[in-house]
This record gives sequence, C-alpha cells and structure tokens, in this order.
Amino acid sequence: MSYYTASIAAVPAGNKQKYIDHTTAVWQMFKSYGATRMVETWGVDVPKGKVTDFYGAVDAKDDEAIVLSWIEWPDKATADASWQKMENDPAMKTLPEMPFDGSRMIFGGFTPVYEKGTHSGADHYQGFTLAVPQENKADYVEMADWGWKMFQEYGALGVVEAWGEDVPRGKKTDFYRATKAEDGEVPVFSWVAWPDRATCDAAAKAMEAEMGEAQMPPMPFDGMRMMWASFEPIFDSGLQS
Repeated sequence: MSYYTASIAAVPAGNKQKYIDHTTAVWQMFKSYGATRMVETWGVDVPKGKVTDFYGAVDAKDDEAIVLSWIEWPDKATADASWQKMENDPAMKTLPEMPFDGSRMIFGGFTPVYEKGTHSGADHYQGFTLAVPQENKADYVEMADWGWKMFQEYGALGVVEAWGEDVPRGKKTDFYRATKAEDGEVPVFSWVAWPDRATCDAAAKAMEAEMGEAQMPPMPFDGMRMMWASFEPIFDSGLQS
C-alpha cells in the first residue's frame, strides 16, 4: 500500500527559486531510496482562520509563503528505511542550503484511507489538514466518498485522504498543535487535484450553492479546526525527465 511523507513549511517569498532548486536536488536523493513521486506546492490563496490556519501551523512570518508537499512511497517500510539511510548519506553534504527555517516545518507519515482519480496533469491543488477522532475513521472515509463524488462532478482530477500513521511531536510545531488535536484524535492530511485554478474556483461557487440542497453526511470531526488553502505545483517529479 502507498504511504506518504507529508509536510508543511513557511518559506520566505523571495526564496522561491532557491526552494525549487533545493527540492530538485533533494528529490534525487529520495528517489535513490525508493520514493516513487514527490510534489511541492506553493500557497496562492491561503486564508486566515478564526481557530486554525496554515500560517499558525508553521508560525509563518509576514514575508513567508506556505508550502505544502508530499513524498509518495511504495510502502511504510521503504519510507522508514529512507530516514535511516539519510543519516549516513554523503549526498546530504552536497545539498544546497535549506532556504527556510526547518525547525518550524511540520511533517509526518500518512497512510491513504481514500484515493480516487489521479493528480497527473494537475495545475492546482486544494490542501487540507485536520484532526479526526480515532473512532470516527470509518465515518470520515464515508464522508470523503460523498465529497469526492461532488468534487468529481465539477471537474476535479483526483483526491487523496491520508490518515496519520507516524506523526512525531515537534519542539516548536507539529500536526497535533497545528490542528489543535485533542486526546484520541488523529491528524489527517489530504488534497484534491484540479486541472487549473479556474475550474477549482468555479466548482467552489457551484458547490457552495448546492450544499444548501444536498444531504451532507454529519461531520465526524470538528470543522472549525480544519484548515484548507489553494496551492500551485512548483515541483512534480512525475513531470521530470
């Protein structure tokens, strides 16, 4: 089963190209460890939230942009082994300097619980992270299926809903603090792939109007603590030659 290492970071807006250069170099290393794909996306419409948001998740500064990214692995064992290899890999010393504050980056390992469609050809993403009570896992998957059918109707290419499997506690930030997770809750990381931003924006308006008429399943989590935003891909290893 596929497995994802997901991360959220705050990157100075002026370091965008340096970040892309760093990502390109890092991908070669992860690829050698067995990773099958890496996608990096840059925040283009990141709203401020009343309870949680992506800025607070990584303690972003005024001049920083939000970056959402994930590495796809064939399984958790391959992902776990990669971190051990990295510690002793001479290639680490040849990487470009990290163009952001890594101590504020949050990351974790996630197992997909719902996947439909594809993100090949995507030029726009909606990213989400939230906390779901462990006992509501099945209800969350059911809601994800309901949501995907609506997204697909309005032109979405694919969706991935991934359940926190190995999410570490951080010294400054982490997925638990980002989502204000309570005891017994699990961080969830997900994204919806769209062909372009125009399709996504049009779908959002149409779905907002339809939600009043549609019979939506009960939310199996606290929606006030869910954060979401729009992102453009700046690196996709699946498009590299």
